[in-house]
Amino acid sequence: MEILQHQPLRNYNTFGIDAYAGFFANAKNVDDIQQGLTFSRDKGLLVLGGGSNLLLLNDFKGLVLHVDLKGIEKLGEDDEYYYVKACAGENWHQFVLYCISQDFGGIENLSLIPGNVGAGPMQNIGAYGVEIKDVFYELEAIHRKDLTIRKFSNHQCEFGYRSSIFKTHAKDEYIILNVTFRFHKNPTLNTSYGAIEEKLNALGITDPGLKDVSDAVIAIRSSKLPDPAEIGNAGSFFKNPVVSASEFDSLKNEYPDIPAYPQADGTVKLAAGWLIEKAGWKGKRFDNYGVHKDQALVLVNYGGAKGQDIYDLSEKIVQDIQSRFGITLEREVNII
Repeated sequence: MEILQHQPLRNYNTFGIDAYAGFFANAKNVDDIQQGLTFSRDKGLLVLGGGSNLLLLNDFKGLVLHVDLKGIEKLGEDDEYYYVKACAGENWHQFVLYCISQDFGGIENLSLIPGNVGAGPMQNIGAYGVEIKDVFYELEAIHRKDLTIRKFSNHQCEFGYRSSIFKTHAKDEYIILNVTFRFHKNPTLNTSYGAIEEKLNALGITDPGLKDVSDAVIAIRSSKLPDPAEIGNAGSFFKNPVVSASEFDSLKNEYPDIPAYPQADGTVKLAAGWLIEKAGWKGKRFDNYGVHKDQALVLVNYGGAKGQDIYDLSEKIVQDIQSRFGITLEREVNII
Protein backbone atom coordinates (compact mmCIF):
# COMPACT_ATOMS: atom_id res chain seq x y z
CA MET A 1 0.00 0.00 0.00
CA GLU A 2 1.38 3.38 -1.03
CA ILE A 3 1.35 6.17 1.56
CA LEU A 4 1.39 9.66 0.07
CA GLN A 5 2.29 12.92 1.79
CA HIS A 6 0.54 16.31 1.79
CA GLN A 7 -2.44 15.16 -0.26
CA PRO A 8 -5.44 17.38 -1.09
CA LEU A 9 -8.77 16.18 0.32
CA ARG A 10 -11.10 18.31 -1.76
CA ASN A 11 -12.21 15.33 -3.84
CA TYR A 12 -12.71 13.17 -0.74
CA ASN A 13 -15.36 15.29 1.00
CA THR A 14 -18.69 16.19 -0.56
CA PHE A 15 -18.56 19.70 0.91
CA GLY A 16 -15.59 20.27 -1.42
CA ILE A 17 -13.52 21.86 1.34
CA ASP A 18 -9.88 22.55 0.49
CA ALA A 19 -7.92 20.75 3.19
CA TYR A 20 -4.79 18.60 3.17
CA ALA A 21 -3.72 15.32 4.72
CA GLY A 22 -0.25 14.98 6.18
CA PHE A 23 -0.34 11.38 4.95
CA PHE A 24 -2.87 9.61 2.74
CA ALA A 25 -3.48 5.95 1.84
CA ASN A 26 -6.11 4.19 -0.24
CA ALA A 27 -7.05 0.87 1.43
CA LYS A 28 -8.38 -1.77 -0.95
CA ASN A 29 -8.23 -4.77 1.40
CA VAL A 30 -7.93 -5.70 5.05
CA ASP A 31 -4.12 -5.94 4.86
CA ASP A 32 -4.01 -2.32 3.68
CA ILE A 33 -6.17 -1.24 6.61
CA GLN A 34 -3.96 -3.11 9.07
CA GLN A 35 -0.86 -1.45 7.58
CA GLY A 36 -2.51 1.94 7.81
CA LEU A 37 -3.51 1.41 11.43
CA THR A 38 0.04 0.40 12.34
CA PHE A 39 1.54 3.37 10.47
CA SER A 40 -0.82 5.88 12.12
CA ARG A 41 -0.21 4.88 15.75
CA ASP A 42 1.95 7.91 16.55
CA LYS A 43 0.51 10.25 13.94
CA GLY A 44 -3.28 10.33 14.29
CA LEU A 45 -5.91 8.75 12.05
CA LEU A 46 -8.90 9.94 10.05
CA VAL A 47 -10.95 7.26 8.28
CA LEU A 48 -12.82 8.33 5.15
CA GLY A 49 -15.39 6.52 3.07
CA GLY A 50 -17.55 8.56 0.73
CA GLY A 51 -16.79 11.74 2.66
CA SER A 52 -20.47 12.66 2.68
CA ASN A 53 -21.03 13.17 6.39
CA LEU A 54 -18.17 15.35 7.55
CA LEU A 55 -17.01 18.94 7.62
CA LEU A 56 -13.27 19.58 7.59
CA LEU A 57 -12.29 22.67 9.58
CA ASN A 58 -8.52 22.32 9.17
CA ASP A 59 -5.80 20.27 7.51
CA PHE A 60 -5.31 16.83 9.08
CA LYS A 61 -1.69 16.26 10.05
CA GLY A 62 -1.95 12.49 10.56
CA LEU A 63 -2.95 9.67 8.21
CA VAL A 64 -6.16 9.88 6.22
CA LEU A 65 -7.13 6.29 5.43
CA HIS A 66 -9.59 6.02 2.55
CA VAL A 67 -11.58 2.77 2.87
CA ASP A 68 -12.03 1.50 -0.69
CA LEU A 69 -13.01 -2.14 -0.10
CA LYS A 70 -15.30 -3.36 -2.90
CA GLY A 71 -17.54 -6.35 -3.54
CA ILE A 72 -21.16 -7.51 -3.25
CA GLU A 73 -22.05 -11.14 -2.57
CA LYS A 74 -25.28 -13.06 -2.00
CA LEU A 75 -24.41 -15.30 0.92
CA GLY A 76 -27.52 -17.46 0.81
CA GLU A 77 -31.20 -17.62 1.66
CA ASP A 78 -33.72 -19.38 3.87
CA ASP A 79 -37.50 -19.69 3.72
CA GLU A 80 -38.03 -16.01 4.53
CA TYR A 81 -34.89 -14.03 3.72
CA TYR A 82 -32.03 -13.37 1.32
CA TYR A 83 -28.66 -12.57 2.92
CA VAL A 84 -26.41 -10.17 1.02
CA LYS A 85 -22.97 -8.88 2.01
CA ALA A 86 -21.53 -5.62 0.70
CA CYS A 87 -18.05 -4.26 1.36
CA ALA A 88 -17.71 -0.92 3.12
CA GLY A 89 -16.35 0.95 0.10
CA GLU A 90 -19.33 0.23 -2.15
CA ASN A 91 -21.35 3.32 -3.08
CA TRP A 92 -24.61 3.21 -1.14
CA HIS A 93 -26.95 4.31 -3.93
CA GLN A 94 -25.38 1.90 -6.41
CA PHE A 95 -25.88 -0.88 -3.86
CA VAL A 96 -29.57 0.09 -3.54
CA LEU A 97 -29.95 -0.08 -7.31
CA TYR A 98 -28.23 -3.48 -7.37
CA CYS A 99 -30.64 -4.82 -4.74
CA ILE A 100 -33.63 -3.55 -6.69
CA SER A 101 -32.31 -5.24 -9.85
CA GLN A 102 -32.11 -8.52 -7.89
CA ASP A 103 -35.58 -8.03 -6.38
CA PHE A 104 -34.17 -7.61 -2.86
CA GLY A 105 -36.68 -5.30 -1.19
CA GLY A 106 -36.27 -3.16 1.89
CA ILE A 107 -33.92 -0.29 1.11
CA GLU A 108 -35.60 1.29 -1.92
CA ASN A 109 -36.73 4.19 0.31
CA LEU A 110 -33.05 4.89 1.00
CA SER A 111 -32.26 5.62 -2.64
CA LEU A 112 -29.89 8.47 -3.47
CA ILE A 113 -28.55 8.85 0.06
CA PRO A 114 -24.91 9.91 -0.43
CA GLY A 115 -21.97 7.98 0.97
CA ASN A 116 -20.76 4.40 1.09
CA VAL A 117 -22.11 1.20 2.60
CA GLY A 118 -19.73 1.30 5.58
CA ALA A 119 -21.16 4.59 6.81
CA GLY A 120 -24.74 3.32 6.77
CA PRO A 121 -24.73 1.41 10.07
CA MET A 122 -22.60 4.03 11.81
CA GLN A 123 -25.38 6.58 11.76
CA ASN A 124 -28.28 4.22 11.05
CA ILE A 125 -29.17 6.10 7.88
CA GLY A 126 -32.85 6.55 7.26
CA ALA A 127 -35.41 8.25 5.04
CA TYR A 128 -39.13 8.09 4.29
CA GLY A 129 -40.02 5.76 7.13
CA VAL A 130 -37.16 3.28 6.68
CA GLU A 131 -33.87 2.89 8.58
CA ILE A 132 -30.94 0.65 7.83
CA LYS A 133 -31.54 -1.26 11.08
CA ASP A 134 -34.74 -2.64 9.52
CA VAL A 135 -32.73 -4.81 7.11
CA PHE A 136 -29.40 -5.03 8.92
CA TYR A 137 -28.17 -8.51 9.89
CA GLU A 138 -24.51 -8.14 10.94
CA LEU A 139 -21.24 -6.45 10.10
CA GLU A 140 -17.52 -7.09 10.43
CA ALA A 141 -15.22 -4.41 11.81
CA ILE A 142 -11.54 -4.22 12.66
CA HIS A 143 -10.41 -2.87 16.02
CA ARG A 144 -8.10 0.08 15.51
CA LYS A 145 -5.67 -0.84 18.28
CA ASP A 146 -5.37 -4.62 18.43
CA LEU A 147 -6.27 -5.20 14.73
CA THR A 148 -8.70 -8.03 15.56
CA ILE A 149 -11.83 -8.46 13.46
CA ARG A 150 -15.15 -8.67 15.28
CA LYS A 151 -18.72 -9.31 14.17
CA PHE A 152 -21.57 -7.12 15.41
CA SER A 153 -25.20 -8.26 15.36
CA ASN A 154 -28.16 -5.92 14.99
CA HIS A 155 -28.62 -5.86 18.76
CA GLN A 156 -24.93 -5.26 19.43
CA CYS A 157 -24.91 -2.22 17.14
CA GLU A 158 -27.32 -0.45 19.54
CA PHE A 159 -29.09 1.41 16.76
CA GLY A 160 -30.91 4.63 17.58
CA TYR A 161 -32.08 7.66 15.65
CA ARG A 162 -29.11 8.46 13.35
CA SER A 163 -26.90 6.68 15.83
CA SER A 164 -25.21 3.41 16.72
CA ILE A 165 -22.54 2.08 19.04
CA PHE A 166 -20.00 3.40 16.52
CA LYS A 167 -21.08 6.97 17.26
CA THR A 168 -21.39 6.54 21.03
CA HIS A 169 -19.22 4.51 23.42
CA ALA A 170 -17.34 2.66 20.64
CA LYS A 171 -16.66 5.81 18.63
CA ASP A 172 -13.29 5.73 16.83
CA GLU A 173 -12.60 2.19 18.06
CA TYR A 174 -13.47 0.25 14.88
CA ILE A 175 -13.38 0.47 11.10
CA ILE A 176 -16.30 -1.23 9.39
CA LEU A 177 -15.18 -3.70 6.71
CA ASN A 178 -18.45 -5.10 5.36
CA VAL A 179 -22.16 -5.24 6.12
CA THR A 180 -24.57 -8.15 5.71
CA PHE A 181 -28.22 -7.35 5.03
CA ARG A 182 -31.29 -9.53 5.48
CA PHE A 183 -33.98 -8.87 2.86
CA HIS A 184 -37.45 -10.33 3.29
CA LYS A 185 -38.62 -12.41 0.33
CA ASN A 186 -42.07 -10.83 0.57
CA PRO A 187 -41.29 -7.24 1.49
CA THR A 188 -43.97 -4.72 2.37
CA LEU A 189 -43.47 -1.50 0.45
CA ASN A 190 -43.41 1.59 2.62
CA THR A 191 -45.24 4.36 0.77
CA SER A 192 -46.85 5.92 3.84
CA TYR A 193 -44.92 9.16 3.59
CA GLY A 194 -47.12 11.65 1.79
CA ALA A 195 -44.50 12.79 -0.68
CA ILE A 196 -44.04 9.24 -2.00
CA GLU A 197 -47.77 8.66 -2.35
CA GLU A 198 -48.18 11.99 -4.13
CA LYS A 199 -45.37 11.24 -6.55
CA LEU A 200 -46.71 7.76 -7.34
CA ASN A 201 -50.21 9.16 -7.85
CA ALA A 202 -48.83 11.86 -10.13
CA LEU A 203 -47.19 9.14 -12.22
CA GLY A 204 -50.43 7.15 -12.31
CA ILE A 205 -48.88 4.20 -10.48
CA THR A 206 -51.44 2.37 -8.33
CA ASP A 207 -49.58 -0.91 -7.81
CA PRO A 208 -45.94 0.11 -7.32
CA GLY A 209 -42.94 -2.18 -7.31
CA LEU A 210 -39.51 -1.70 -5.77
CA LYS A 211 -38.20 0.37 -8.69
CA ASP A 212 -41.31 2.57 -8.70
CA VAL A 213 -40.77 3.49 -5.05
CA SER A 214 -37.07 4.06 -5.67
CA ASP A 215 -37.79 6.26 -8.69
CA ALA A 216 -40.27 8.29 -6.65
CA VAL A 217 -37.74 8.79 -3.85
CA ILE A 218 -35.03 9.77 -6.35
CA ALA A 219 -37.36 12.32 -7.95
CA ILE A 220 -38.30 13.79 -4.57
CA ARG A 221 -34.73 13.99 -3.30
CA SER A 222 -33.46 15.42 -6.58
CA SER A 223 -36.07 18.19 -6.43
CA LYS A 224 -35.07 19.17 -2.89
CA LEU A 225 -31.40 18.37 -2.44
CA PRO A 226 -28.44 19.77 -4.38
CA ASP A 227 -26.06 17.40 -6.15
CA PRO A 228 -22.68 17.47 -4.31
CA ALA A 229 -20.97 17.26 -7.70
CA GLU A 230 -22.45 20.66 -8.50
CA ILE A 231 -22.76 22.38 -5.09
CA GLY A 232 -20.71 21.25 -2.11
CA ASN A 233 -22.86 19.87 0.70
CA ALA A 234 -23.25 16.95 3.08
CA GLY A 235 -26.99 16.45 2.80
CA SER A 236 -28.97 17.10 5.98
CA PHE A 237 -26.71 19.04 8.34
CA PHE A 238 -28.98 18.72 11.40
CA LYS A 239 -30.93 15.90 13.00
CA ASN A 240 -34.67 16.21 13.44
CA PRO A 241 -35.15 17.05 17.14
CA VAL A 242 -37.28 14.91 19.44
CA VAL A 243 -39.29 16.63 22.21
CA SER A 244 -41.66 15.58 24.96
CA ALA A 245 -45.42 15.59 24.39
CA SER A 246 -45.82 18.59 26.71
CA GLU A 247 -43.12 20.54 24.86
CA PHE A 248 -44.86 19.78 21.59
CA ASP A 249 -48.22 20.92 22.95
CA SER A 250 -46.71 24.28 23.89
CA LEU A 251 -45.19 24.68 20.44
CA LYS A 252 -48.43 23.61 18.78
CA ASN A 253 -50.32 26.35 20.62
CA GLU A 254 -47.97 28.96 19.25
CA TYR A 255 -47.38 27.39 15.82
CA PRO A 256 -50.53 25.47 14.79
CA ASP A 257 -48.99 24.41 11.46
CA ILE A 258 -45.86 22.84 12.94
CA PRO A 259 -45.33 19.35 11.43
CA ALA A 260 -44.90 16.53 13.92
CA TYR A 261 -44.30 12.79 13.98
CA PRO A 262 -45.42 11.00 17.18
CA GLN A 263 -43.00 8.29 18.37
CA ALA A 264 -43.78 4.96 20.00
CA ASP A 265 -42.38 6.11 23.35
CA GLY A 266 -44.71 9.10 23.56
CA THR A 267 -42.20 11.69 22.39
CA VAL A 268 -42.66 13.74 19.22
CA LYS A 269 -40.18 14.17 16.39
CA LEU A 270 -40.14 17.61 14.77
CA ALA A 271 -38.86 18.69 11.36
CA ALA A 272 -35.61 20.59 11.76
CA GLY A 273 -35.98 21.94 8.23
CA TRP A 274 -39.34 23.51 9.11
CA LEU A 275 -37.87 25.19 12.19
CA ILE A 276 -34.94 26.60 10.22
CA GLU A 277 -37.18 27.80 7.40
CA LYS A 278 -39.64 29.33 9.87
CA ALA A 279 -36.74 31.26 11.39
CA GLY A 280 -35.96 32.75 7.98
CA TRP A 281 -32.69 30.99 7.16
CA LYS A 282 -33.76 29.13 4.04
CA GLY A 283 -31.99 30.46 0.95
CA LYS A 284 -29.73 32.87 2.83
CA ARG A 285 -26.36 33.26 1.14
CA PHE A 286 -23.17 34.67 2.62
CA ASP A 287 -20.67 35.20 -0.19
CA ASN A 288 -19.63 31.65 -1.17
CA TYR A 289 -21.66 29.61 1.35
CA GLY A 290 -25.14 29.55 2.82
CA VAL A 291 -28.41 27.66 3.33
CA HIS A 292 -29.83 25.95 0.27
CA LYS A 293 -32.76 27.68 -1.42
CA ASP A 294 -34.89 24.54 -1.65
CA GLN A 295 -34.01 22.71 1.58
CA ALA A 296 -33.30 24.53 4.82
CA LEU A 297 -31.59 21.45 6.32
CA VAL A 298 -28.77 21.67 3.80
CA LEU A 299 -25.81 24.01 4.23
CA VAL A 300 -23.84 24.55 1.03
CA ASN A 301 -20.42 25.56 -0.25
CA TYR A 302 -20.87 27.46 -3.50
CA GLY A 303 -17.12 27.22 -4.08
CA GLY A 304 -14.07 28.19 -2.07
CA ALA A 305 -15.73 28.39 1.35
CA LYS A 306 -13.78 27.32 4.40
CA GLY A 307 -15.03 24.64 6.74
CA GLN A 308 -14.98 27.17 9.58
CA ASP A 309 -17.33 29.46 7.62
CA ILE A 310 -19.92 26.70 7.33
CA TYR A 311 -19.49 25.66 10.95
CA ASP A 312 -19.96 29.25 12.14
CA LEU A 313 -23.15 29.48 10.07
CA SER A 314 -24.44 26.28 11.65
CA GLU A 315 -23.72 27.70 15.11
CA LYS A 316 -25.72 30.84 14.34
CA ILE A 317 -28.64 28.66 13.24
CA VAL A 318 -28.40 26.51 16.39
CA GLN A 319 -28.44 29.59 18.62
CA ASP A 320 -31.33 31.19 16.71
CA ILE A 321 -33.52 28.07 16.86
CA GLN A 322 -32.79 27.75 20.59
CA SER A 323 -33.77 31.38 21.13
CA ARG A 324 -36.97 31.20 19.07
CA PHE A 325 -38.30 27.73 19.88
CA GLY A 326 -36.41 26.55 22.95
CA ILE A 327 -35.03 23.61 20.93
CA THR A 328 -31.36 22.72 20.59
CA LEU A 329 -30.54 21.35 17.16
CA GLU A 330 -27.92 18.61 16.96
CA ARG A 331 -25.55 18.41 14.02
CA GLU A 332 -25.75 15.21 12.00
CA VAL A 333 -22.47 15.96 10.22
CA ASN A 334 -19.17 14.99 11.88
CA ILE A 335 -16.92 17.98 12.54
CA ILE A 336 -13.21 17.26 11.96
